[in-house]
Amino acid sequence: MAAMRYLLDCFWTSKVWLPPNVTWADLVPNEKVQYTNHTHLYYPLGMALGMLLLRYVLEKYVYSPFGQSLGIKGSKPKKAPTNDVLEKAYRLNNKMKDKEVTQIAKQTDMSVRQVERWLRLRKAQEKPSTLAKFCENSWRCLYYSFSFVYGLWCLWDKPWLWNIDECWTNYPHQSIDNDVWWYYIISLSFYWSLTISQFSDVKRKDFWQMFVHHNATIALMAFSWVCNLCRVGTLVLLIHDCADIFLEAAKMAKYAKYQKLCDAIFGLFTVLWLVTRIGIYPVWILYSTTIRAPRIVNTMFPAYYIFNGLLLLLLCLHLFWTHLILKIAYIALLHGQMEGDIRSSSSEDLSDASTNSTNHAKAKAN
Repeated sequence: MAAMRYLLDCFWTSKVWLPPNVTWADLVPNEKVQYTNHTHLYYPLGMALGMLLLRYVLEKYVYSPFGQSLGIKGSKPKKAPTNDVLEKAYRLNNKMKDKEVTQIAKQTDMSVRQVERWLRLRKAQEKPSTLAKFCENSWRCLYYSFSFVYGLWCLWDKPWLWNIDECWTNYPHQSIDNDVWWYYIISLSFYWSLTISQFSDVKRKDFWQMFVHHNATIALMAFSWVCNLCRVGTLVLLIHDCADIFLEAAKMAKYAKYQKLCDAIFGLFTVLWLVTRIGIYPVWILYSTTIRAPRIVNTMFPAYYIFNGLLLLLLCLHLFWTHLILKIAYIALLHGQMEGDIRSSSSEDLSDASTNSTNHAKAKAN
């Protein structure tokens, strides 16, 4: 126990987490300043389970019936016939080359064509239905819409929304208002729920990038909470939620086969993404945290650099996704409509979109 206490004391030392000459005793809530309480970070863990339950109810009783009313199919493709040899081979390698398919055909006394057909059916049955994807995007669209509107309502009368230098004025002796407290806790709950549900949600091509994103966001929010950097944290949340509303809405329109609506929302999403993630985020927020903050606070501390490192990690992920978005936009311009999924594309979507684009280009050339 003594060793554990020593390690915890070393971990929570004020020399790491707080500016010089500031101790944890200085950040105890009082009548003048309502500081953040690190024990409140446990609340989102339980609330995340509540969010998962709410999502299940909405998907089953609201989004699924709504999607079906739009003509979105929820049926799974035809299952491949039971074949233990093929099943074992498929689990070992689901991307067999011609030579491997020929060898398997000899082992099973099947023709190459029959094996190829079995592999196509087996691969197809693992794909989620369009209705499942529609429900998933509907839930996220609802959350991001709520979060952005609520965040804007919370911050509208806050001075740091209009003058970002206020994020650092009199730091760390800044109170957290009740509305900002709820904004943070609800957002943390959502990202915890995404971290849990990601393993059962639709498998995406950028699975690990999204996993890193969710965990970096949680770490970033936890760091900012403990170090009382919530003001700049709320600004990061606000500009991130904005474009994501239209990301999910564009996918919903695509699955419902409202192609023109999808294209229009996709265009709006692309503009908002570039403005917020590639423009406002680095130019306004990162400039403030890296250049303005040291000038106002004067002396920084180790946790500040960790905080900035996580912000820069988010920027790297933004650049990765911007590449995917612009790739989809380029393909869309080639043949007049958006073909692949957006940002969190499934493993097949981008390749399918590229193939469709190539075939369309060949047809025009002929």
